[in-house]
Amino acid sequence: MTALMFAATAFFWGSSAIVTTSQAVVLPAALSVAYRMLAVFVVMLAVAAILRRPIGVARGDRAMVAAQGVLFFGLSFVAFYEATRLVESGVAAVVLSASAIVAALLARVFLKTSLSGAALAGLGLGVAGLATIFSPQIAALATGDAGALAGLAYAALAAIAAAGGTVIGARNQKRGVPALATMVWGALAGAAFCLAWTFAPLVGPLLAGGELASALPPLWDPAPAYLAGLAYLAIAASCVTFLMYFALVARLGPGRAAYTLATIPLVALAFSVAFEGLALGPSLLAGAGAILLGNVLVLGGGVRLPERRLERRLATNPAS
Repeated sequence: MTALMFAATAFFWGSSAIVTTSQAVVLPAALSVAYRMLAVFVVMLAVAAILRRPIGVARGDRAMVAAQGVLFFGLSFVAFYEATRLVESGVAAVVLSASAIVAALLARVFLKTSLSGAALAGLGLGVAGLATIFSPQIAALATGDAGALAGLAYAALAAIAAAGGTVIGARNQKRGVPALATMVWGALAGAAFCLAWTFAPLVGPLLAGGELASALPPLWDPAPAYLAGLAYLAIAASCVTFLMYFALVARLGPGRAAYTLATIPLVALAFSVAFEGLALGPSLLAGAGAILLGNVLVLGGGVRLPERRLERRLATNPAS
């Protein structure tokens, strides 16, 4: 059963990258993410009620749970959706996977974690891998082709936002915030952020006397491909997969369970080659290999949290 959950988690999260390409065709990316996160909120709220799991969050932790939701379930997803409009989903997924490496660096700065030699090597490989993937697109700027570079920049923003959410999540976990509560309220905070992103640009035209109907973006996409993709991303690739991942953490511990994250880009690349015609050129293969190896080094216990120091900080400043 553990092996099956491991494989299913990698498959659902890996395949979600290509499904994302159907979500920002008609609707703004942020609105599609808002619909997805609202669905996650409703489903996980029902799961918590059925399982009778607590989802209350202490007052001193609410702002940080909301911040985790905005970064991880909001900005990261919006940026990734935008990335898949401009570059192949497999490439975007490889860049996004560097979030584990970025998170290790952020944890060193903000949580004062210690980094082993393996983790430092992983950070170096991650930076080298990103540079290798970006370099052909930077060279293409000379020809006036900036689309792919913009897509990679969105994917990098998604990685940074996901890493920030991960570091805040480590703080919330240490504070004892239940994982299910983080999913419920984080998804709601992410949805609120995405709705604000979508409709905030309307304020200016409306104040200038413009008509609401002419300023509104498309609000719904009835295409079967969009609806099927939304259902898959919200239910299978979010709710079901996160529950399986939580179960893996309980069975294997967080370190070994995290290796599923290193396999996700491989699945995403396979789908991208099969359905998008992605060509696996030398720079992409070398860059992806460096990032994946860097992930393995970082996820393999190369980042250590100083437990007593963090406990003292949280005890003296509960809202930190």
